[in-house]
Amino acid sequence: MLVDRHGRKINYLRLAVTDRCNLRCFYCMPEQGLDWLSRSEVMTYEEMLHISQVMLHMGIEKIRITGGEPFVRKDFMPFLTKLSQLQGLQQLTLTTNGVLTAPFVPELKKIGIHSVNLSLDTLNPNRFLTITRRDVLPAVLETLDALLLHGIEVKINAVVMEGKNTEDILPLVELTKSHPVSVRFIEEMPFNGGESHYTTLAWDHFRILEKIKEQNPGISKTIDPPHSTSYNYQIPGHKGSVGIIAAYTRSFCGTCNRIRLTPQGELKTCLYGDSVLNVKDLMRSGMPEQQLQQALNQVIGLKEKDGWEAEKNSQSLHTSMASIGG
Repeated sequence: MLVDRHGRKINYLRLAVTDRCNLRCFYCMPEQGLDWLSRSEVMTYEEMLHISQVMLHMGIEKIRITGGEPFVRKDFMPFLTKLSQLQGLQQLTLTTNGVLTAPFVPELKKIGIHSVNLSLDTLNPNRFLTITRRDVLPAVLETLDALLLHGIEVKINAVVMEGKNTEDILPLVELTKSHPVSVRFIEEMPFNGGESHYTTLAWDHFRILEKIKEQNPGISKTIDPPHSTSYNYQIPGHKGSVGIIAAYTRSFCGTCNRIRLTPQGELKTCLYGDSVLNVKDLMRSGMPEQQLQQALNQVIGLKEKDGWEAEKNSQSLHTSMASIGG
């Protein structure tokens, strides 16, 4: 069992399979993109499968696949199928922007993907183009329809941004009226690849909730599942639910049960903190599994209390979200 110094059981791994993405969302990276990692810098699928099995032996139970955008990496589905078959894995989920995903949804269902987080900040084509710098909203909506058709649990993640998409809050909430989806609004975070950013947050959890209440005064708080990053709500008569993730104010850190692996194999015990270990380098050095487990236990045991503590000690706060598997 993996336990940190605050007594929290760590059983959730977020594994980023690539830093590359086919969108250029302004809050994630510069318009020209990033200096992408070379192939040799990125973990191979075999290395990802190996480190995942090592961590499953140590107590990890859930793995979420992230990017970048996972589906831009070649041979992603065969890897995902092999990952789903690893001993000890209880739940496999993934996060996608949905641009390339629709054709693979039947296969996702077949291999047992538990749920999919779909990044979708707006339902308006013009605002989608402004935010993502790509005109591909129909492809994303096709993915949403396919996921619902095949009965895969869908969580829509929408970053709320002053002057960009606040008028989309209520239309996105309306999706929950007739569809069994969870629409989760996320406070904007400072991971944009180095561009200038805010110093105060215009739209926090409370302001987002007040906006939702304008048209839905009957909205009520529901019981949050263990380790939930979102505060969850239900609107009477709606098939789906609404959540708000206080990603910037970081009020959910106390029950954090997750760790992250970047595409280059760097272990992060907090999204706001620096990498604490490069497992790719250790694997390529030929380190035996027992020593690798000892190294992992040591750094995971020192996991920060919360994102504020991690940020205080961080040198990489403005790294792009695409590079760290956010």
